[in-house]
Amino acid sequence: MNERIVLVNETDRSIGEMDKLEVHQKGLLHRAFSIFLFDDQGKLLLQKRAAGKYHSANLWSNTCCSHPRPEEDTLQAAVRRLKEEMGIETALEKKFDLIYRVQLDNNLMEYEYDHIYTGRSNQTPLLNREEVSDYRWVTIQELRAEIKSDPVNFTEWLKILLLKDAFNNII
Repeated sequence: MNERIVLVNETDRSIGEMDKLEVHQKGLLHRAFSIFLFDDQGKLLLQKRAAGKYHSANLWSNTCCSHPRPEEDTLQAAVRRLKEEMGIETALEKKFDLIYRVQLDNNLMEYEYDHIYTGRSNQTPLLNREEVSDYRWVTIQELRAEIKSDPVNFTEWLKILLLKDAFNNII
């Protein structure tokens, strides 16, 4: 893996960097971003994480999420990863930040200072199969109902983000 990510304090100030897997093993606060793309009908583009992911494999999640590289601006990283994972290029707008901490599978911990971005697109995704196995478009109401009935099929961070009051302002 050997991907380095940015460690931060609770004001998103960089305090170092570390290997991504080690950060998740130790549960350290780090910089991340989450993207939510909507089509012209207001449906959200979901991705299903690939089977080979080291955590949260085969779970449905938001359009794209990842970590900026140590030298990379968060917006630039979000645009880059959206293209790499979903094959989509579109303008993104920063909506809010959120710190959350959650236990994952494989004895890993997600503790993120998460920058939330939204965008609009009607493009058909071109999936990077190492990252994403499937996609679909859903309304927020459909998604919330599915999460309520089958929460084990969704990433922990997606469930957390959908419950935040701030999320209602981005739809």
